[in-house]
Amino acid sequence: MKFIQPTWSVPTNIHAFTTTRSGGVSKAPFDSLNLGDHVQDEPQDVQANRELLNQQANLPHFPIYLTQTHSTRVIRLPYEGDNLEADAVYTNQSNQVCLVMTADCLPAIFCSKDGKEVASAHAGWKGLCDGVLEATVAEFECEPKDITVWLGPAIGPTAFQVGQEVIEQFCAFDPQAKDAFVADETTSGKFLGNLYQIARQRLNKLGITDISGGDFCTYTDAENFFSYRRDNKTGRMATVVWRSE
Repeated sequence: MKFIQPTWSVPTNIHAFTTTRSGGVSKAPFDSLNLGDHVQDEPQDVQANRELLNQQANLPHFPIYLTQTHSTRVIRLPYEGDNLEADAVYTNQSNQVCLVMTADCLPAIFCSKDGKEVASAHAGWKGLCDGVLEATVAEFECEPKDITVWLGPAIGPTAFQVGQEVIEQFCAFDPQAKDAFVADETTSGKFLGNLYQIARQRLNKLGITDISGGDFCTYTDAENFFSYRRDNKTGRMATVVWRSE
């Protein structure tokens, strides 16, 4: 099992990674470490993969797997409710695993610089546009300037093709977003968007400047990552963060 480790400066009690597609039991086109139970993979294979992840990553408990809907809802852990429709997870408790799944969407993990608060967010373009990162930061007790963020593997700026209507939605929220789009020279009327850049813009506006990551492209790296845009029928990676005592 291969993990992508964040490049961020956080206290030693913080544990975080993004899974890759290797190391599981799922068969094509979900090969092999698919962690999503909503993609038509065999349920027993998904469960086996989740148990393998627990064992190999030494997770402190079996994590909550959200029902992600491209919303801005954040769940606080520990969570006793039964409504798992959310796209971000926050905790200020030790050994509570914050996990989101992606396959092109942007996973972002957050940590207060004192190591007491962590969160994980699933930011597809819609959730990113609507403010899922802002909603996640709003859960923190510390000031935004005291939060460190790592942007995990997502579809990169050479592959995220969109229409003018997507640019308009982002610019309605923040005109600066226009800087994150360039004309796609291969397709008339289409543009290439940089989710990493937009996330940095949004976080900067909140006062967060300690941001790293944004070095991967799930679409172009088929060996390591699932990509919904590339393959349509495919699996999901997990991005995970928690703090120990």
